Amino acid sequence: MISNHEIDYKIFGEELQYVEIELDPNETAVAEPGAFMMMDDGISMQTIFGDGSQRQDNSIMGKLFSAGKRLLVGENLFMTAFTNTSPGKKHVSFAAPYTGKVVALNLLALGGKIIAQKDAFLCAAKGVSIGIEFQRKLGTGLFGGEGFIMEKIEGDGMAFLHAGGFVQEKDLMPGELLKIDTGCIVGFTGGVDYDIQFIGGIKNTIFGGEGLFFATLRGPGKVWIQSLPISRLASRILQFATYNRKEEGSILGKLGNMLDGDGY
Repeated sequence: MISNHEIDYKIFGEELQYVEIELDPNETAVAEPGAFMMMDDGISMQTIFGDGSQRQDNSIMGKLFSAGKRLLVGENLFMTAFTNTSPGKKHVSFAAPYTGKVVALNLLALGGKIIAQKDAFLCAAKGVSIGIEFQRKLGTGLFGGEGFIMEKIEGDGMAFLHAGGFVQEKDLMPGELLKIDTGCIVGFTGGVDYDIQFIGGIKNTIFGGEGLFFATLRGPGKVWIQSLPISRLASRILQFATYNRKEEGSILGKLGNMLDGDGY
């Protein structure tokens, strides 16, 4: 039995994408605040507490607990519901907050559950549940880089994630192991085993530049990988913004600019 609203969609763009969702009369899509881009006349907006799914406990304590879980994964207490209140088909669009791709997930075909980075959710059909997934292994929690709390997206409808850079989908066979930077994980299906592994060797530890740990993903299941995590991009921008070559009056500074292609 399908409990989520059945929505149609199109994804536009190459590097700065947005998703357009087609709503039949009385159909609803939910999205994170700030994801809205544009919509047709005849669609109503309503701020809701939680995700609006049937899995949500509608008691006061249940709603507070649900809100607390969303805070833990870095999301807002409230979401916005967009409902088609007109007699015809209408469209509403949502845009990713940074350069990258929109990943469309048919939860019904993916086992009903996706584990994702805690800031990856963009929007979904109403009825999809957005909660938290605690990583049970101590090493994952202490050294995972991105934290041991991830986002759990459940249901049988469409959900949309956003990711940085290029996104690759990989199918892992049973027992197949993939070693990956923790920040490069967008999400994976519920059957994939997630853990953290220490990078051995003193030279790797001191000079490797990749950190002391990486993630391991063991199949079976699907994995979505991003080439440019927003944390990596922000770190590099901050590095260049605060870097001071002290080039004024310095021959070495001017020579450095010439080698970079910035000089003349």
